[in-house]
Amino acid sequence: MSHLEHLDLAPIAGVNGSVVLPGSKSISNRTLLLAALCEGSTLVQGLLASDDTQRMLEALEALGVKVEQQGDSRDFLVHGCAGSFPNKAADLFLGNAGTAFRPLTAALALSGGEYHLHGVPRMHERPIGDLVDALVQAGAKIDYLANPGFPPLQIHPAELSSDRIAVKGNVSSQFLTGLLMALPLTGRDMTIEVVGELISKPYIEITLNLLAKFGIEVVRREWKEFFIKGGQTYRSPGQIFVEGDASSASYFLAAGAIGGGTVRVEGVGRDAIQGDKRFADTLAQMGAQITWGDNFIEAAPPADGQLKAIDVDLNHIPDAAMTIAVAALFARGTTTIRNIESWRVKETDRLSAMATELRKVGATVEEGQDYIVVTPPAQLIANAAIETYDDHRMAMCFSLVALGGVTVRILDPKCTAKTFPTYFEELARISN
Repeated sequence: MSHLEHLDLAPIAGVNGSVVLPGSKSISNRTLLLAALCEGSTLVQGLLASDDTQRMLEALEALGVKVEQQGDSRDFLVHGCAGSFPNKAADLFLGNAGTAFRPLTAALALSGGEYHLHGVPRMHERPIGDLVDALVQAGAKIDYLANPGFPPLQIHPAELSSDRIAVKGNVSSQFLTGLLMALPLTGRDMTIEVVGELISKPYIEITLNLLAKFGIEVVRREWKEFFIKGGQTYRSPGQIFVEGDASSASYFLAAGAIGGGTVRVEGVGRDAIQGDKRFADTLAQMGAQITWGDNFIEAAPPADGQLKAIDVDLNHIPDAAMTIAVAALFARGTTTIRNIESWRVKETDRLSAMATELRKVGATVEEGQDYIVVTPPAQLIANAAIETYDDHRMAMCFSLVALGGVTVRILDPKCTAKTFPTYFEELARISN
């Protein structure tokens, strides 16, 4: 990996101010696909500007969906195709965008066309077998073009068969999200059974919330079964506003909690549909002072000035949980984060990467198959060069080390473009 690109962050004495968050990645890509599938046109407002959304926009264009950006704004008018993509053959390059790859695989498998889906090498290491197995039960015809269970894929027209399909819930919630978004296209009564424990449930809540906005009602039977009545069609809500990204909020809220001042994030608050807003509750457990508004969250340091260690299950917020692992460097005692095995199949193996880089700054780390234990050093090691593994969250998490009074070098800082291209400028703006 070339390290010609790096960013040296000087020690940050404190932070103060407010940050307007970019749009949510999870909401942006789901909304684009739903708008494309519905009858009528939808104005999608506040769409995230990032690599992941760019891949989805390119895919929709290749599928024949007309999308018009409104001037220089982040508002896009999507002309829906009423459940049938105009182009019945397409070659789609989706980078490392799981939020585009998984739902598109499901929708295209039921769209009666020939489609080739591929991405960067890391995307071809991210499992998709459980989703493909579920789609095949419904009558989809999908070939693996390299390793069984992984992209790239070739999709052929389906021959619908079963009206009941089972999917494993313990690898990625994006598999269930893809099915929930695609199965209304069959026009039939469909039941999805979740096998085993469903992880990242708040992400499914986002999906169900958005489906309802586009006219699809899903009956949820606890977290074990989902029933979609046949004959429902996607209908445009006219316009829809994309919430600020709650995962991106975690870095700024943590910065406020670690020390030196008060930080407010705008665009996400108590009414947000994203589960990652509950990251603020975890910071509060560590002693941070949290204030909630309808459309903002504010974080300030604990009254006594230092966070305290916690032992916590963060299965429900796996992305934001990474920020807690770095916040643990600033807490009294040893922090344990449990039930996060899904970290291993993200943009990189995040458990291994997090353990390796935390040790570089002096932490004592124990890495388990589904947990990480972090004990902070008496003094952080200065000038550590942090590998980012082409993973936006590694870069943003480790920027917080600078709040410990040491310089830190972030290698390949531009990897934040996946969700937050202007992250380092925003951090600098609120830093003292």
